[in-house]
Amino acid sequence: MTPSTTGAAPPENPAPGEAASPQPTRSVGDLVRAAVSGWLGTALEFMDFQLYSLAAALVFSQLFFAADDPGMAVIGAMATYGVGYVARPVGAWYFGRMGDRIGRKKVLFYTIVLMGLATTLIGVLPTYETVGLLAPALLVLLRLLQGFGAGAEISGAGVMLAEYAPVKRRGLVASLVALGTNCGTLFASAIWAVLLVVVTEQQLLDWAWRIPFIASAAVMVFAVWVRLNLKESPVFEARDDVVDGEAVDAAQVQEGEAPAEAAEFRSARPLTVKSVAVAFLLRFGQAGNSGMIQTYLISFMTVFLLLDKQLSTEVVIISSIVAFATVPGIGLLGDRFGRKRMYTIMSAIGIVVVIPCMLLIVSGVTWQVIVGYVVLHNIGVMSLASMENLTLPEIFGARNRYQATGVVREIAAIVATGATPVIAAAIVAATGSWIPVAVIIMFFSGCALFAAVWMKEVAGRDLTDPNPAM
Repeated sequence: MTPSTTGAAPPENPAPGEAASPQPTRSVGDLVRAAVSGWLGTALEFMDFQLYSLAAALVFSQLFFAADDPGMAVIGAMATYGVGYVARPVGAWYFGRMGDRIGRKKVLFYTIVLMGLATTLIGVLPTYETVGLLAPALLVLLRLLQGFGAGAEISGAGVMLAEYAPVKRRGLVASLVALGTNCGTLFASAIWAVLLVVVTEQQLLDWAWRIPFIASAAVMVFAVWVRLNLKESPVFEARDDVVDGEAVDAAQVQEGEAPAEAAEFRSARPLTVKSVAVAFLLRFGQAGNSGMIQTYLISFMTVFLLLDKQLSTEVVIISSIVAFATVPGIGLLGDRFGRKRMYTIMSAIGIVVVIPCMLLIVSGVTWQVIVGYVVLHNIGVMSLASMENLTLPEIFGARNRYQATGVVREIAAIVATGATPVIAAAIVAATGSWIPVAVIIMFFSGCALFAAVWMKEVAGRDLTDPNPAM
């Protein structure tokens, strides 16, 4: 099937002569459960993301690393944060491949349990003062387990919602995944904000830092319950190579044990260079901005600018509240004007606002810091995330959508988000300037802009098509 290439809203039905494959019907209740499932899983993933981001900025450098060199301790805390991204591409490949074979529902159950348990166990780890180097070693191990599960979590949630949603509302429905990231970020930030108010700094270091990680278990339990009552993706069940709920394998096709249409479905080209490159650059731009703005910038404000720790958590909370309007708004605009046009507009704006926003942040004036961070975060991170969770599944074909989406997402993330905060911390420590921070953020927005100009429009395409969109 040839996707629409215009920037206008896509037609509700496939083009003449390109009838979509019949899909099992799903009720509004099924769609709601799928949306809640995706939202909860993504909320848990990003609650972990923000819990660690804030902990790394506020306490982990003192708890898990030697205290004689504060600058190196911060770099060590950021490096441990980055380690979590090493396992994510492996998890994306392993669970994504499984999800394309046995369905999205089962795999999303496995990922939520693994990710949730690892996050909770961080809250019971011993510290460097107690066990020495074993403390950061155990932290690294749990970060690896988190990454292994998380590698296929948000990509699976995006695929599931894209395949559930009505064609003219895919952008709005799939934006709930990005809202999950926002809710997780907000919840984690709120917990840290309360802790910073109600406990002393010594109490925070002694025991209170454990509370957010242990409390995350409640979200995991609720998410598991929701996913146990979730129906499989209708697009997966409609695939020509799916028999009795599982995809046939190559051996069954060769031995003639599979339906004839299954062989034709599996003969589709799974990937193209352009589909992979465009998806990679879209993700690379958003992930790099996320690592710089949501992770490193918090440490930059507390360690380099010496701003109050309470202000660092407050700006994240305020920006997350603003994003409750940004995310669905961009999703709706993507449904109205197409993914290509909205990606182009938001990436270009993201480049333009970097210098003014950084000037506001380095001023140290409270309201200016808040405005600068909120604009940077909502334009450079949340608006792109709103479209990304749908656009990547739309780019790839039905045959390997879960695996391709997950692997591309996570390889881009390990390069951009995993490494960049460490590099930024080292450059700023060496130069004593905020300019490298601005240059790095502009670079990532530029990558997304290049991909947006290069890509074809993918909104509204038939998701049962086994071929990639470009």
